[in-house]
Amino acid sequence: QVQLVESGGGSVQAGGSLRLSCVASAYTVGSSCMGWFRQAPGKEREGVPFASINPRSDNTFYTDSVKGRFTISQDNAKNTVYLQMNSLKPEDTAMYYCAASAPQYLISCPSLYKNYPYWGQGTQVTVSS
Repeated sequence: QVQLVESGGGSVQAGGSLRLSCVASAYTVGSSCMGWFRQAPGKEREGVPFASINPRSDNTFYTDSVKGRFTISQDNAKNTVYLQMNSLKPEDTAMYYCAASAPQYLISCPSLYKNYPYWGQGTQVTVSS
């Protein structure tokens, strides 16, 4: 069965950096879209990925809230997706989840959580001011 395992979360001061990793098993990272979602304390998990990557087209997508600060990438040899987070802000505090889509997207990635059937358990990121 497909498993996604996130790691790399932690506590950091505002302006700092973290790199999250998402290792997949029984799923080929290079086969379709991978996305990162997050859930802030006391809020529902966001319904759209704030970062996604389509390995078939090398297209990446970022929401305005993270554009220019976060970078999504993948290493097919390690079957891993990364999220480099720089210039972190207190509002970035959340549980971060990686998710994988079905292998049907050729150019762009789906924008809704329901199109990502595989999810990890999450890794906590806390940014203090």
